[in-house]
Amino acid sequence: MKVAVYSTRRYDRLMLDRANAAHGHELVYVQDALGPATTALAEGCGAVCVFVNDNVDAAALEALKGLGIGLVTTRSTGFNHIDAVAAQRLGIAATRVTDYSPYSVAEFAVGLLLAVNRRIARASARTRDGNFELDGLMGVDLHGRTVGVVGTGKIGRIFAGIMRGFGCRVLGFDPYPHAEFAAIGEYVALPRLLAESDVISLHCPLTPDTFHLVNEQALRGIREGALLVNTSRGGLVDTEAVIGALKSRRLGGLAIDVYEQEADLFFQDLSATVITDDVIQRLVSFPNVIVTGHQAFFTAEAIGEIMQTTLDNISAFERGEPLKNLVPLP
Repeated sequence: MKVAVYSTRRYDRLMLDRANAAHGHELVYVQDALGPATTALAEGCGAVCVFVNDNVDAAALEALKGLGIGLVTTRSTGFNHIDAVAAQRLGIAATRVTDYSPYSVAEFAVGLLLAVNRRIARASARTRDGNFELDGLMGVDLHGRTVGVVGTGKIGRIFAGIMRGFGCRVLGFDPYPHAEFAAIGEYVALPRLLAESDVISLHCPLTPDTFHLVNEQALRGIREGALLVNTSRGGLVDTEAVIGALKSRRLGGLAIDVYEQEADLFFQDLSATVITDDVIQRLVSFPNVIVTGHQAFFTAEAIGEIMQTTLDNISAFERGEPLKNLVPLP
């Protein structure tokens, strides 16, 4: 099958080509993101492959339907960028990657926590300039602290297990409790988790119910000086409210790998341009904030699994087989 693969970078092409050797699809690589203005680039294809910051809304899907596209498959577990209702209405199948190495994201979340707590990025920048002073670099022991895990799916449970290994008390919040987490931590209501946690780490999907889960009201209820880590979806956090909490010192530090307005920034080199997003500029100006560019998933193991599942989805669609990884309807 001929497939237009949007938002591709060198590593996407390398890993997809490697996995495609067993499938034989004709992959047409497009560096641009998918949106209503770029759908024409999929002309002549039977499917499109997208990523987290592509805009697969109703307008884009209408245009794809007009080109004869029958499948939209995303190289991600998250699917909030796809209008699943519109896809179903138009008769376009939408699939995702339901499972890949959860260790990649969980381990990165731990790395972000350590980096923001111990000021590692700031210390590294100082030593490169020959400054070996310690003032401003003091952190706290994580051992004995309380860590709140919001979302106890596979990634959240692995993160919780690592923090338990650090000697932390672990609290969890999830509408769907899991026995594996209950064996190492305690499920509590979200307000109690926020009030008692020294560290809050987000591991839940972005849905209408979780949009701006961390907002001004929630931040008023956190333990003073708590650290917030987000490796899930940017929309979980009201960034303006977080900036206010950082300025008031209610929030002791922030480490994020995702950002609500990341679509115009992440996965591209903007170092020689003027970044007009004032919010991200304010965020990175804080000494107790670390921002990375949506790389938590970026390990050889995880990418390999993502590409293999993506191609399996395409092959199953081409053969007319039942699709196992359909994007769920809201």
